Amino acid sequence: MLALTGVFAASIAITSSQVLLCSLLAGLAITHSEATRRIERQRRSMSVTPHINMTSVWVLPGAILLPPQLTTLLVVVIYFHLGYRSWAGLRMVNPHRTVANATSLVLTAFAAWGAVQLVGADPLSVTSLCVASVVLFLMDAVFTGTGLYFAAPKKASIRTLLGSWDDNILEASTVCIGALVLAVLPHQPVLVLLVFLPLYLLQRSVLIKQLEELATTDQKTQLLNATTWQLGAVREVARAERDNGQFGALMIDLDHFKTINDTYGHLAGDDVLKGVAALVKAETRAQDLAGRFGGEEFVVLLTSSSKQESVAVAERIRQRISEMVIKTQDNAGNHVVIEQRTASVGVATFPLDGRTIDEVMASADASVYAAKRNGRNRVVSSPDLAAVAEEAGKSLEAVAA
Repeated sequence: MLALTGVFAASIAITSSQVLLCSLLAGLAITHSEATRRIERQRRSMSVTPHINMTSVWVLPGAILLPPQLTTLLVVVIYFHLGYRSWAGLRMVNPHRTVANATSLVLTAFAAWGAVQLVGADPLSVTSLCVASVVLFLMDAVFTGTGLYFAAPKKASIRTLLGSWDDNILEASTVCIGALVLAVLPHQPVLVLLVFLPLYLLQRSVLIKQLEELATTDQKTQLLNATTWQLGAVREVARAERDNGQFGALMIDLDHFKTINDTYGHLAGDDVLKGVAALVKAETRAQDLAGRFGGEEFVVLLTSSSKQESVAVAERIRQRISEMVIKTQDNAGNHVVIEQRTASVGVATFPLDGRTIDEVMASADASVYAAKRNGRNRVVSSPDLAAVAEEAGKSLEAVAA
């Protein structure tokens, strides 16, 4: 980035009007940052995927209207202000990360500028606007994703490198607003002030969504937390009663999970929980409710599912857990592989096993304990309880004899 900036500085002259435009964009960016500082600080502190900070609104116009060396200066000013005013003191924001993000954005702006130069059209034409916007969006994803991959290659995934669909839609919206700023800035700069209110509302709505997710999601596994799952289950009971329907409930308890924490440490145990959560998510439908009740217990509500269908899903999850391979590290930093884990799964259905969600889950919980008493690594449904108890009783009699 520094080398390219030097080349551009040596080969492209700067006019006073361009310096003035750079100062104007920097002033607008700082004004926007100050107006949304508290919102940005809260959003940044809660980000678990690539963070969208909306600087593209001001960088895209700079990338096309300014010489590249002034674009570098613009990004440096924006990120220095963000780092000092909005992100200072946040645990997840280290100086080297801020420098890396600014560097990536500068290179992305260079790519957008180069693409417009190759097209050879008027910088303010529709063609140039579209080309610059697409290149800025794609190259930002490439640079950011590459940096995040090399930071932690063994934990890399599509979501951690490129963010969620919502993240990308937010970035695309930011780039679109930047294109509008680019279109009006040379002719009617006063109209740029009209983007401040939409930007403020956009950032505020994103913060509200993040707060809602924080309140409803188990942060370790990204499944529903116990309270949110319970509320959703109560609504499902009301729906099933109204439509004379049914649903299944699974309670999944990992066998001997404490030994993982004791042997490898809690961070390794967390990786196992995350792996199981991802597995449960993959084996259930979008309309099902998957949650974590705490510790090593997971719950799933299978909407519009019979007892037989629920048992089939439970068996599939149990089998997948036994095949799961988790690559992680112990407390000493040594690489370890955790595999051949098992789970006991209890199955109950509405309305066969209860008329309320508490009654249904009590039945599922009893089935889990029956599965554990009878050897673990098995699925037990409520009609099987008597058979399991009888089998356990026979085993005790044989031992006594």
